[in-house]
Amino acid sequence: MTRNHSRIQKICQILKTQYPDVKTQLNHGNAFQLLVATILSAQCTDRQVNSVTPALFARLKTPEDFARTPIETIETLIRSTGFFHNKARNIQNCARTLMERHGGKVPDTIDELVQLPGVGRKTANVVLGAVFGIPGMVVDTHVARISKRLGLTDGADAVKIEMDLIKIVPEKDWNDFSLWLIYFGRSVCTARKPGCPDCFLHHLCPYPDKQA
Repeated sequence: MTRNHSRIQKICQILKTQYPDVKTQLNHGNAFQLLVATILSAQCTDRQVNSVTPALFARLKTPEDFARTPIETIETLIRSTGFFHNKARNIQNCARTLMERHGGKVPDTIDELVQLPGVGRKTANVVLGAVFGIPGMVVDTHVARISKRLGLTDGADAVKIEMDLIKIVPEKDWNDFSLWLIYFGRSVCTARKPGCPDCFLHHLCPYPDKQA
């Protein structure tokens, strides 16, 4: 791995210049809506989630609504996001846990968030950063892929990658760094055919399989 301090600084500065105004692409009006939307985003595009949530949140507005609504109704409303049986069950159980343990409010600590059904560290960090402004390193498929290509981690799982990244990226940049890599992964460093010839990080990237 190539993770020296000056190189990380350069990567962060270039990414910040390229993507100066980043935010989660999941549409939401409050912490609970973002929590639900992030659960729905598993193995689904943000665009598809955003096409589903307006009708979903018009029908079901609060944790109590989700907790009391027949599971079949939730499944119907989220069907097009895929894996809708599991997602509906997780969302409903998450809503019930919020009602039982947190008075219907989304907690603002990662330890409490990951205790909610269907909520892992990725989802928790999305909510903490976007809603509460608490630094967190979100590791999705883009972040995992690109951080490996850049030699910032050799981790095989999301938690290991997260721990590697928070050791080298300044805490003030954790939230933005995840989003920078997500934006970068969608537009340049794509999974199957990365745009290496036009990449603004080309000179800092040790990836051995660069595209000509």
